[in-house]
Order: sequence, then C-alpha cells, then structure tokens
Amino acid sequence: LKDIARQIGKESEFEPTDVAIFFGEADKTVADPYFGGKGPDRSGCNFCGGCMVGCRFNAKNTLDKNYLYLAQKLGAVIQAESKVYDVKPLTDPEGVDGYHVSWKKSTSILSRKGSFTCSGVIFSAGVLGTVPLLMKLKKTSLPNLSGMVGSGIRTNSESLTGVTVCDHQTEFSQGIAIGSILHTDAFSHIEPVRYPAGSGAWRLLLAPLVHGPHFLSRLGKVCIDWIRSPIKNLRVYFVDDWAKRTQILLFMQTINTTLKFTPGIFGTRSKIDSGEKPPTFIPEAKELAEKFARIVDGKATALLTETLFGIPTTAHILGGAVMGANEKEGVIDKDNRVFGYANMYVCDGAMISANPGVNPSLTITALSERAMSKISPDN
Repeated sequence: LKDIARQIGKESEFEPTDVAIFFGEADKTVADPYFGGKGPDRSGCNFCGGCMVGCRFNAKNTLDKNYLYLAQKLGAVIQAESKVYDVKPLTDPEGVDGYHVSWKKSTSILSRKGSFTCSGVIFSAGVLGTVPLLMKLKKTSLPNLSGMVGSGIRTNSESLTGVTVCDHQTEFSQGIAIGSILHTDAFSHIEPVRYPAGSGAWRLLLAPLVHGPHFLSRLGKVCIDWIRSPIKNLRVYFVDDWAKRTQILLFMQTINTTLKFTPGIFGTRSKIDSGEKPPTFIPEAKELAEKFARIVDGKATALLTETLFGIPTTAHILGGAVMGANEKEGVIDKDNRVFGYANMYVCDGAMISANPGVNPSLTITALSERAMSKISPDN
C-alpha cells in the first residue's frame, strides 16, 4: 500500500492505524496496563492476524476487557445470549416511571422468555439489532417514537475488494487485522485488511473485479475474464490457504448517500432514502485494487453480490436512529435521548448521522461516552 501511495503521489498520506491492541512482549501475560490495576491481565500481541475473527490470545482490547469488565466489578449483571423483543412504558405513556422489558433466549429453538422492569433503557444492539426493534416498537409499544426510525441508513460508501496470489512464499495473514491507512483525497481512504491462516470461506463469495450498467453486462464481463484468465480465476478458489495468499482492501468515503429500512416478509428491507443510492462500483477503488494486484502479481476480485447483482456491501452499517434537532429530523437529540420518551437512549452505530469515511468505532465510543456523561449520578 505504501508503494501505491508513492505511485499516486500520496506517500505523506500513508500512516499506521491507531488500534486497540496490547503490544507488549508477544504471548507474555502482564497485569492490567490500562486502568490502574482495575482491569484484567493482558497478553502481548503475537501478530497472528486473527483480530477480525476474534483474538484468542488476550491481546485485543475488546468490550469484555474494558467497559463490560469494569461495569461488572461495579455490580452490573450481564445477561448474555438474550434478545429483547418488547419495551413498554409502565404506566406513564412517556415512560417517566420506567419500562417493562421482555426478552427471550437467542441461542435455542425453544426460546426461554423472561422480563424485568427498569427506570431507563439504552438501545445498544448495533444498527441491525436496534433499528429493526425500534421499527417494530414504533408500531406497537412505543408509538411516540419519531417517524424517522429506519431513515438515514448509511453504508460509509464502501467498496470491498481482494487480491489473491499463488506464490507460496507470499504471506498476508501475519500481522494485525488493519495496520495502515492511505488517505487518497479529502473524502476517500483505503485500508489493507487481513484474516488469520485458515480463514478461507470468503473465497466462495468472490468473482472477478468487473463493472457494468446492468446484470447482463457484468455477467458478460465475468465470462470474458474467465476466458482470458482461467488459471488465475481457478486459483482464487483453490489456492492452498486463502487467508495467507489474499489481501482484502477496504475503501471508504465520506460521500453522503442514504437508505431507509422498511419491514419485509423475510425481515428488514432497504430502499433509497434520499439522493443517489450507495455506489456499487467506485472507479478509484477498482483502480487501487488493480495497482495492488500488479505489485504482488495477483488476481483482483470483488464480492459476487456486487459484481453480478449490483448490491453494495459494507462492513460498517450506520444510521437508522440518527440525531436531529427535533423528532421530525431525528430519533434522538444531541445527548442521545430518544424523542418522546423519558430515560431512553440510543448509543450505537444507529445514531451516526453521516459517513465518517473511516472505521466508525471511535466515533461511536466518543458519542456514547459523552451521552453517559450527561446522565446525572442521581438518576
């Protein structure tokens, strides 16, 4: 990626990423290095590349080692593997006196159910958990929710491509998941992403990197690519270890396009909310992937859903319960409080009102911490 930065005159825009990983001595466990001894022990990163699928070596700074760990020490009870399906105000229609929350077990066919009452509720289930639940509750138990629920869905204007090589001397899987970033212009960024050795299921979802205005055009170009490069295409699917031989490239932009979630027969559906639809084909992303492929002598690919069906893909779904000045413009206010209800908050990616163009985790964290700081200790 740094070579590409030089080629396009952007070497000064190439830099390492800030990551939530403990870089102590590899595999050596030490006492809590972050929270003055209040947190758990940590182990130094051994650069296995497994950050994306779950760190097995206690080096990644995950929720169970920071917020949840510290909350438990203060008395919080975590009820894992449970799915909330209803939230009702107790007696006051705006929830001033609290809520009745119903849940069911999420990991068994015969779901065990339960409920509890509380003085306040924070929705923090991620966009695909929070937004469908709020859409359902808008029609049932929480009718005062803003009509903006489900609107303002954003994809971070992303493009996911990959480059696979056949050289057994090439090893992409060693390191951390995302170790660098290149800012190609004021709106666009690209990161190389890796998976650990043995993570090869992605290969089944790939197709040649082509583009076209409609399905038949793209299908024709895929067929032509297979005719021109049958061996390279076959090797993408049958390479000895896909994760070792493949570099994922994640391209992101701040360009603003929005979708709207609506209920469907088989779950949540999406449609255009305003403006143009999120792009399936981004010329700059394709050009950068092809440059990378030339440098490593590899084959550039894209997800099958993008290549054939024109469906954009994102690693960072955002929005659906966005901030606004009032209930006509958003679902929550600037302090994350839900319009229409007392002591109710949204603190996850659903609150994000724009494409940050980079990984949104720190934005979500900062806004959530700010929201919590606004709650009185007496409340």
